[in-house]
Amino acid sequence: MFINKVRLLNFRNYEEQEIDFNKNINIFYGDNAQGKTNIIESIFISSIGKSFRAKKDKELILLNKEYSSIEVFYEKKDRNGKIKIDISDKKEIFVNGIKIKKLSDLLGNINIVLFTPDDINILKNGPSTRRKFLDIMIGQLRPTYVYILNLYNKTISQRNMFLKQSHDKNINIDMLDVWDENLKQYAYKIYKYRKEFIEKIKIKINQIHRDITEGKEEIKIHYISDCENMDIFSKKLKSCRNSDIERGYTLHGVHKDDFTVYINGKQVNIYGSQGQHRTAILSLKMAELQVAKDEIGEDPIFLLDDFMSELDEKRRKNFLKSIGNMQVILTGTDKIEIDNVDYNLYYVEKGKILKSDMTK
Repeated sequence: MFINKVRLLNFRNYEEQEIDFNKNINIFYGDNAQGKTNIIESIFISSIGKSFRAKKDKELILLNKEYSSIEVFYEKKDRNGKIKIDISDKKEIFVNGIKIKKLSDLLGNINIVLFTPDDINILKNGPSTRRKFLDIMIGQLRPTYVYILNLYNKTISQRNMFLKQSHDKNINIDMLDVWDENLKQYAYKIYKYRKEFIEKIKIKINQIHRDITEGKEEIKIHYISDCENMDIFSKKLKSCRNSDIERGYTLHGVHKDDFTVYINGKQVNIYGSQGQHRTAILSLKMAELQVAKDEIGEDPIFLLDDFMSELDEKRRKNFLKSIGNMQVILTGTDKIEIDNVDYNLYYVEKGKILKSDMTK
């Protein structure tokens, strides 16, 4: 699949901009804070429904404007499509001109994999960052997953509210049975989705990482969850009720899931060097690309924000060899030249695409 065109209106620092894309590689370069990442962000929003960096939608609207609009035109092997997102006091999403009511109706139309310098924190930060990685990946490929995850999160929220009330009042804690029954059902389904996709990543990532590191490193992933068995998880919820009440929140469930990455038998987030962190994340993203391709039957779109600054020249070359024929949209401060490849080159300055060249 690939994106043909993006139109931006009052989005971030773009007042009005239309961009035509190459089916293969598209390079946006220029100084920092000129609007390069905003292009990546607009495509991400059209795929996922929300930004990877803005906490509130109003942050996406150009200063002193009341609304913003994103239009993305794309082609897949079996159809063409258009996503339109209007942002004002509320956000409205249209798929092929029809307003959608559920986020799941957006997911899967434009399949993307995003790589940013901040992604190194997937391994460095806490478990919530790694769960977010899984949720974004699985949600695009299995929209039902997002629906079940939302039900789980709603149930956890209600259960936690009851736990806080139970701490202060004399309430029959057996009432937790109502939430726990739903919770174990949702948790087990989410666990199975996550387990399935981590196993798929495991199959892909080993060879990818060996290729990138020229056989010097072996990478392993270990998934951690206490929801592998529905009955055992149900008993754990019940046995931990007093502890949950004492703390005012639910101690166990898929909202505590995590995965750890090992290189040559050592846990990366504890013992890994900066270079190993970067290479491990790159391998993880490349594995995600391959899993997505297997699932949808075509290449997803690879979004690389300020990517080249994160790799040395040797690793860049090894990476570029592995891209294949997928559409790549990347940003950076430097003009990048690629031999024997068709690509579009765009110079970005102050929210304007000032230069667009086709280079061979």
